[in-house]
Amino acid sequence: MKTIVFFNNKGGVGKTSLVYHLAWMFAELGKSTVAIDLDPQANLTAMFLTEDQLEQLWKSGRANTVFECVQPLIKGIGDVATPHLQTLTSKLSLIAGDLRLSKFEDALSERWPKALDGDEAAFRTLVAFARIIGSGASQATADVVLMDVGPNLGAINRSALLAAKDIVIPLGPDLYSLQGLQNLGPTLREWKVGWRKRIDAAPSLNFKLPSGPMHAAGYVVMQFGMRDRRPVKAYQRWMDKIPSTYREAILQALPEVSLTVQNDPMNFASLKHYQSLMPLAMEAHKPMFFLKAADGAIGAHADAVKRCFEDFQQLAERISKATSS
Repeated sequence: MKTIVFFNNKGGVGKTSLVYHLAWMFAELGKSTVAIDLDPQANLTAMFLTEDQLEQLWKSGRANTVFECVQPLIKGIGDVATPHLQTLTSKLSLIAGDLRLSKFEDALSERWPKALDGDEAAFRTLVAFARIIGSGASQATADVVLMDVGPNLGAINRSALLAAKDIVIPLGPDLYSLQGLQNLGPTLREWKVGWRKRIDAAPSLNFKLPSGPMHAAGYVVMQFGMRDRRPVKAYQRWMDKIPSTYREAILQALPEVSLTVQNDPMNFASLKHYQSLMPLAMEAHKPMFFLKAADGAIGAHADAVKRCFEDFQQLAERISKATSS
Protein backbone atom coordinates (compact mmCIF):
# COMPACT_ATOMS: atom_id res chain seq x y z
CA MET A 1 0.00 0.00 0.00
CA LYS A 2 1.24 3.46 -0.90
CA THR A 3 0.90 6.23 1.69
CA ILE A 4 1.62 9.63 0.17
CA VAL A 5 1.41 12.98 1.92
CA PHE A 6 1.19 16.24 -0.02
CA PHE A 7 3.06 18.84 1.96
CA ASN A 8 4.61 22.28 1.79
CA ASN A 9 4.69 24.85 4.54
CA LYS A 10 3.71 27.50 1.97
CA GLY A 11 -0.06 27.67 1.61
CA GLY A 12 -2.19 28.81 -1.29
CA VAL A 13 -0.53 26.73 -4.01
CA GLY A 14 -3.54 24.51 -4.73
CA LYS A 15 -2.40 21.52 -2.65
CA THR A 16 -5.87 20.44 -1.51
CA SER A 17 -7.29 20.64 -5.03
CA LEU A 18 -4.33 18.53 -6.18
CA VAL A 19 -5.06 15.82 -3.59
CA TYR A 20 -8.77 15.88 -4.45
CA HIS A 21 -8.21 15.43 -8.16
CA LEU A 22 -5.52 12.80 -7.74
CA ALA A 23 -7.75 10.79 -5.40
CA TRP A 24 -10.45 10.69 -8.07
CA MET A 25 -7.89 9.87 -10.77
CA PHE A 26 -6.28 7.00 -8.84
CA ALA A 27 -9.78 5.57 -8.32
CA GLU A 28 -10.54 6.07 -12.02
CA LEU A 29 -7.39 4.08 -12.82
CA GLY A 30 -8.73 1.17 -10.77
CA LYS A 31 -6.77 1.76 -7.56
CA SER A 32 -8.64 1.37 -4.29
CA THR A 33 -7.99 4.81 -2.82
CA VAL A 34 -8.45 6.36 0.60
CA ALA A 35 -8.10 10.12 1.09
CA ILE A 36 -7.56 11.38 4.63
CA ASP A 37 -7.93 15.01 5.65
CA LEU A 38 -5.38 15.89 8.35
CA ASP A 39 -5.62 19.64 7.86
CA PRO A 40 -7.62 21.28 10.68
CA GLN A 41 -9.14 23.57 8.05
CA ALA A 42 -10.87 20.46 6.58
CA ASN A 43 -10.94 21.92 3.07
CA LEU A 44 -10.43 18.52 1.42
CA THR A 45 -13.48 17.16 3.23
CA ALA A 46 -15.50 20.16 2.07
CA MET A 47 -14.51 19.43 -1.53
CA PHE A 48 -15.71 15.84 -1.31
CA LEU A 49 -18.93 16.39 0.66
CA THR A 50 -21.91 18.73 0.42
CA GLU A 51 -22.76 21.14 3.23
CA ASP A 52 -25.71 18.96 4.26
CA GLN A 53 -23.42 15.93 4.48
CA LEU A 54 -20.88 17.92 6.49
CA GLU A 55 -23.52 19.13 8.92
CA GLN A 56 -24.69 15.59 9.58
CA LEU A 57 -21.14 14.32 9.84
CA TRP A 58 -19.87 16.89 12.30
CA LYS A 59 -22.83 16.70 14.67
CA SER A 60 -23.05 12.90 14.76
CA GLY A 61 -20.66 12.45 17.72
CA ARG A 62 -19.44 9.12 16.37
CA ALA A 63 -15.97 8.30 15.02
CA ASN A 64 -16.86 9.83 11.67
CA THR A 65 -13.93 12.26 11.60
CA VAL A 66 -10.24 12.19 12.36
CA PHE A 67 -10.77 14.31 15.47
CA GLU A 68 -13.34 11.93 16.90
CA CYS A 69 -10.88 9.07 16.36
CA VAL A 70 -8.19 10.79 18.46
CA GLN A 71 -10.49 12.36 21.05
CA PRO A 72 -10.04 9.45 23.55
CA LEU A 73 -6.29 10.16 23.49
CA ILE A 74 -6.81 13.86 24.07
CA LYS A 75 -9.09 13.15 27.04
CA GLY A 76 -6.81 10.40 28.35
CA ILE A 77 -9.68 7.91 28.50
CA GLY A 78 -8.75 5.41 25.83
CA ASP A 79 -7.06 4.57 22.56
CA VAL A 80 -7.74 5.66 18.98
CA ALA A 81 -11.19 4.80 17.69
CA THR A 82 -11.77 2.88 14.49
CA PRO A 83 -12.40 5.40 11.70
CA HIS A 84 -15.59 5.50 9.70
CA LEU A 85 -15.02 5.63 5.95
CA GLN A 86 -17.17 7.93 3.84
CA THR A 87 -17.72 5.80 0.74
CA LEU A 88 -17.71 7.95 -2.39
CA THR A 89 -17.43 5.23 -5.03
CA SER A 90 -16.53 1.55 -5.03
CA LYS A 91 -12.88 2.61 -5.37
CA LEU A 92 -12.74 5.86 -3.38
CA SER A 93 -13.27 6.54 0.33
CA LEU A 94 -12.63 9.47 2.64
CA ILE A 95 -11.58 9.69 6.28
CA ALA A 96 -13.11 13.07 7.00
CA GLY A 97 -11.38 16.04 8.55
CA ASP A 98 -12.65 18.19 11.38
CA LEU A 99 -12.14 21.80 12.41
CA ARG A 100 -11.59 20.59 15.99
CA LEU A 101 -8.44 18.67 15.03
CA SER A 102 -6.35 21.67 16.04
CA LYS A 103 -7.07 20.65 19.66
CA PHE A 104 -4.77 17.65 19.10
CA GLU A 105 -1.73 19.89 18.54
CA ASP A 106 -0.95 20.43 22.23
CA ALA A 107 -1.13 16.71 23.08
CA LEU A 108 1.24 15.86 20.24
CA SER A 109 3.69 18.60 21.25
CA GLU A 110 3.64 17.52 24.88
CA ARG A 111 4.22 13.83 24.17
CA TRP A 112 7.02 14.18 21.61
CA PRO A 113 9.73 14.62 24.31
CA LYS A 114 8.10 12.03 26.60
CA ALA A 115 8.63 9.34 23.96
CA LEU A 116 12.38 9.63 24.56
CA ASP A 117 11.70 8.25 28.05
CA GLY A 118 9.89 5.23 26.62
CA ASP A 119 6.45 6.49 27.63
CA GLU A 120 3.90 4.12 26.05
CA ALA A 121 1.08 6.69 26.11
CA ALA A 122 3.32 9.10 24.23
CA PHE A 123 3.86 6.58 21.45
CA ARG A 124 0.14 5.81 21.23
CA THR A 125 -0.51 9.50 20.69
CA LEU A 126 2.34 10.18 18.26
CA VAL A 127 1.39 7.33 15.93
CA ALA A 128 -2.38 7.86 16.17
CA PHE A 129 -2.63 9.01 12.56
CA ALA A 130 -0.61 6.04 11.32
CA ARG A 131 -2.93 3.66 13.15
CA ILE A 132 -6.07 5.41 11.90
CA ILE A 133 -4.73 5.21 8.35
CA GLY A 134 -3.86 1.54 8.80
CA SER A 135 -7.34 0.75 10.05
CA GLY A 136 -9.08 2.74 7.32
CA ALA A 137 -6.88 1.27 4.59
CA SER A 138 -7.60 -2.23 5.86
CA GLN A 139 -11.35 -1.60 5.69
CA ALA A 140 -11.04 -0.38 2.09
CA THR A 141 -8.35 -2.88 1.05
CA ALA A 142 -6.57 0.24 -0.16
CA ASP A 143 -3.87 0.38 -2.79
CA VAL A 144 -3.22 4.08 -2.21
CA VAL A 145 -3.71 6.46 0.73
CA LEU A 146 -3.43 10.18 -0.04
CA MET A 147 -2.98 12.56 2.90
CA ASP A 148 -3.72 16.27 2.92
CA VAL A 149 -2.12 18.37 5.66
CA GLY A 150 -1.98 22.04 6.57
CA PRO A 151 0.75 24.46 5.43
CA ASN A 152 2.84 24.57 8.61
CA LEU A 153 5.65 22.82 10.46
CA GLY A 154 3.65 21.98 13.59
CA ALA A 155 3.17 18.83 15.64
CA ILE A 156 0.09 17.63 13.73
CA ASN A 157 2.01 17.60 10.49
CA ARG A 158 5.01 15.93 12.11
CA SER A 159 2.81 13.02 13.20
CA ALA A 160 1.10 12.95 9.82
CA LEU A 161 4.45 12.63 8.08
CA LEU A 162 5.44 9.77 10.39
CA ALA A 163 2.56 7.84 8.82
CA ALA A 164 3.66 8.49 5.23
CA LYS A 165 6.13 6.57 3.13
CA ASP A 166 6.50 9.32 0.54
CA ILE A 167 6.14 13.09 0.33
CA VAL A 168 5.07 14.99 -2.77
CA ILE A 169 5.69 18.73 -2.56
CA PRO A 170 3.33 21.07 -4.45
CA LEU A 171 5.08 24.31 -5.41
CA GLY A 172 3.99 27.64 -6.81
CA PRO A 173 6.47 29.39 -9.12
CA ASP A 174 7.16 32.17 -6.63
CA LEU A 175 9.59 33.31 -3.95
CA TYR A 176 7.40 32.05 -1.10
CA SER A 177 7.37 28.44 -2.30
CA LEU A 178 11.14 28.47 -2.72
CA GLN A 179 11.55 29.85 0.79
CA GLY A 180 9.17 27.14 1.97
CA LEU A 181 11.45 24.52 0.44
CA GLN A 182 14.43 25.95 2.30
CA ASN A 183 12.51 25.71 5.58
CA LEU A 184 11.12 22.28 4.82
CA GLY A 185 14.33 20.38 4.08
CA PRO A 186 16.06 20.89 7.46
CA THR A 187 12.80 20.28 9.31
CA LEU A 188 12.23 16.93 7.60
CA ARG A 189 15.76 15.82 8.48
CA GLU A 190 15.30 16.94 12.10
CA TRP A 191 12.00 15.06 12.42
CA LYS A 192 13.44 11.93 10.82
CA VAL A 193 16.44 11.84 13.17
CA GLY A 194 14.23 12.62 16.16
CA TRP A 195 11.87 9.77 15.34
CA ARG A 196 14.71 7.27 14.98
CA LYS A 197 15.87 8.19 18.49
CA ARG A 198 12.37 7.61 19.81
CA ILE A 199 12.06 4.25 18.06
CA ASP A 200 15.27 3.20 19.83
CA ALA A 201 13.73 4.25 23.17
CA ALA A 202 10.37 2.55 22.56
CA PRO A 203 9.11 -0.04 25.06
CA SER A 204 7.42 -3.27 24.04
CA LEU A 205 4.16 -2.24 22.33
CA ASN A 206 1.13 -4.12 21.04
CA PHE A 207 1.11 -2.06 17.84
CA LYS A 208 3.67 -1.48 15.12
CA LEU A 209 5.54 1.80 14.97
CA PRO A 210 5.87 3.38 11.52
CA SER A 211 9.44 3.76 10.33
CA GLY A 212 8.81 7.38 9.31
CA PRO A 213 11.05 7.45 6.22
CA MET A 214 9.79 10.90 5.13
CA HIS A 215 11.07 10.21 1.64
CA ALA A 216 10.72 13.19 -0.68
CA ALA A 217 9.54 11.59 -3.92
CA GLY A 218 9.36 14.77 -5.98
CA TYR A 219 7.43 17.97 -6.61
CA VAL A 220 4.57 19.35 -8.69
CA VAL A 221 4.60 22.90 -10.06
CA MET A 222 1.11 24.30 -9.67
CA GLN A 223 -1.05 26.68 -11.68
CA PHE A 224 1.43 28.74 -13.68
CA GLY A 225 0.25 30.97 -16.50
CA MET A 226 1.05 30.43 -20.17
CA ARG A 227 1.58 32.74 -23.12
CA ASP A 228 2.41 31.36 -26.56
CA ARG A 229 2.86 27.92 -24.95
CA ARG A 230 5.59 29.25 -22.61
CA PRO A 231 5.36 30.35 -18.97
CA VAL A 232 4.93 34.10 -18.61
CA LYS A 233 8.02 36.01 -17.58
CA ALA A 234 6.90 36.65 -14.00
CA TYR A 235 6.69 32.90 -13.36
CA GLN A 236 9.70 31.85 -15.42
CA ARG A 237 12.16 33.56 -13.09
CA TRP A 238 11.09 31.42 -10.16
CA MET A 239 10.55 28.24 -12.16
CA ASP A 240 14.20 28.42 -13.24
CA LYS A 241 15.25 28.30 -9.57
CA ILE A 242 13.09 25.33 -8.51
CA PRO A 243 15.31 22.37 -9.57
CA SER A 244 18.44 23.70 -7.85
CA THR A 245 16.59 24.86 -4.72
CA TYR A 246 14.87 21.46 -4.42
CA ARG A 247 18.18 19.61 -4.70
CA GLU A 248 19.98 21.77 -2.18
CA ALA A 249 17.20 22.08 0.41
CA ILE A 250 15.46 18.71 0.18
CA LEU A 251 18.04 16.27 -1.22
CA GLN A 252 21.18 17.96 0.17
CA ALA A 253 22.73 17.59 -3.26
CA LEU A 254 24.70 19.95 -5.45
CA PRO A 255 22.63 21.99 -7.91
CA GLU A 256 22.67 20.99 -11.56
CA VAL A 257 22.69 24.13 -13.68
CA SER A 258 21.48 22.29 -16.79
CA LEU A 259 18.23 21.24 -15.14
CA THR A 260 14.92 22.98 -15.80
CA VAL A 261 11.49 22.04 -14.50
CA GLN A 262 10.81 20.56 -17.94
CA ASN A 263 13.67 18.03 -17.76
CA ASP A 264 14.01 17.60 -14.00
CA PRO A 265 13.25 13.96 -13.08
CA MET A 266 12.08 15.15 -9.64
CA ASN A 267 9.29 17.19 -11.23
CA PHE A 268 6.18 15.05 -11.66
CA ALA A 269 4.29 17.71 -13.61
CA SER A 270 3.89 21.41 -14.27
CA LEU A 271 0.14 21.90 -14.09
CA LYS A 272 -1.34 24.84 -15.93
CA HIS A 273 -4.08 27.01 -14.51
CA TYR A 274 -7.29 25.50 -15.84
CA GLN A 275 -8.97 28.90 -15.58
CA SER A 276 -12.75 28.65 -15.66
CA LEU A 277 -12.96 24.86 -15.18
CA MET A 278 -12.60 25.05 -11.41
CA PRO A 279 -15.73 27.19 -10.80
CA LEU A 280 -17.72 24.77 -12.97
CA ALA A 281 -16.30 21.82 -11.03
CA MET A 282 -17.18 23.38 -7.69
CA GLU A 283 -20.71 24.06 -8.87
CA ALA A 284 -21.10 20.50 -10.17
CA HIS A 285 -19.32 19.03 -7.12
CA LYS A 286 -17.01 16.87 -9.20
CA PRO A 287 -13.40 16.93 -10.45
CA MET A 288 -12.61 19.21 -13.38
CA PHE A 289 -11.82 16.27 -15.64
CA PHE A 290 -15.29 14.72 -15.10
CA LEU A 291 -17.20 17.80 -16.26
CA LYS A 292 -19.80 17.22 -18.97
CA ALA A 293 -21.72 19.42 -21.38
CA ALA A 294 -24.60 19.48 -18.88
CA ASP A 295 -22.21 21.10 -16.38
CA GLY A 296 -21.36 23.85 -18.85
CA ALA A 297 -18.22 22.25 -20.29
CA ILE A 298 -18.84 23.00 -23.96
CA GLY A 299 -16.65 24.35 -26.76
CA ALA A 300 -13.23 25.38 -25.45
CA HIS A 301 -14.20 24.14 -21.99
CA ALA A 302 -14.74 20.63 -23.35
CA ASP A 303 -11.24 20.65 -24.87
CA ALA A 304 -9.82 21.85 -21.55
CA VAL A 305 -11.59 19.02 -19.71
CA LYS A 306 -9.93 16.49 -22.01
CA ARG A 307 -6.48 18.04 -21.48
CA CYS A 308 -7.08 18.14 -17.73
CA PHE A 309 -7.92 14.42 -17.68
CA GLU A 310 -4.76 13.60 -19.64
CA ASP A 311 -2.61 15.77 -17.36
CA PHE A 312 -3.89 14.17 -14.16
CA GLN A 313 -3.76 10.66 -15.59
CA GLN A 314 -0.11 11.16 -16.49
CA LEU A 315 0.61 12.72 -13.09
CA ALA A 316 -1.03 9.85 -11.18
CA GLU A 317 0.93 7.30 -13.17
CA ARG A 318 4.23 9.11 -12.58
CA ILE A 319 3.60 9.41 -8.84
CA SER A 320 2.62 5.75 -8.68
CA LYS A 321 5.89 4.68 -10.31
CA ALA A 322 8.03 6.91 -8.09
CA THR A 323 6.53 5.99 -4.70
CA SER A 324 6.99 2.89 -2.59
CA SER A 325 4.40 0.25 -1.70
